[in-house]
Amino acid sequence: MSVLTESTLNPADAIYDFTLLAGDPWLFEIKRGQTLRIFDLEGNQAADTLFYNARDQADRYSAQDTIREQGALYLTTGTQLISTRGNVLLTITADTCGRHDTLGGACACESNMVRYAIEKRSMHACRDVFLRGLRQWRPQWSKRDITHNINFFMNVPVTPDGGLTFEDGVSGPGRYVEMRAEMDVVCLISNCPQLNNPCNAYNPTPIRLLVWD
Repeated sequence: MSVLTESTLNPADAIYDFTLLAGDPWLFEIKRGQTLRIFDLEGNQAADTLFYNARDQADRYSAQDTIREQGALYLTTGTQLISTRGNVLLTITADTCGRHDTLGGACACESNMVRYAIEKRSMHACRDVFLRGLRQWRPQWSKRDITHNINFFMNVPVTPDGGLTFEDGVSGPGRYVEMRAEMDVVCLISNCPQLNNPCNAYNPTPIRLLVWD
């Protein structure tokens, strides 16, 4: 069940404030106790996001452990994001969108060909953006180090027979999700460049990122 919760934090008090353009990566270490807010500035933009334990990079966000521990498919206020070693990486503390996908994965050149058309292969994709970001942090890392991702603001309903569909987004301009880090966490975002997905109305747009102590 979605739980819409507004934050009490004031953007004027944030220690970090950055606008990320569509198609760009963002890599940032969030210290334990700090809070990250992702703003959907224009609405229905998918913010594909990876999380790693900053002190043990083999310990990474796990979609199946998060779903099992919370007993729900969609992420919203109160959800604890669980790692592959069973640690709580972050807790969602505010959410004015109400639904975030953790099943659909990130777009890739290969999936773009399957989902849209062969000639879409050359288009930008989130897995390539993730690689650009990861190599700023760990130059030796490759595609095998791209773990499960969360698609913040993306609407991916599960059908009665267990399939996935990609539907129009349920977010809007100015909606946001906020998370408190429960340990030192490295966050990598690919602000999705996908032009073919109805989730963002075929119009990738910037997002705003704020951090509070």
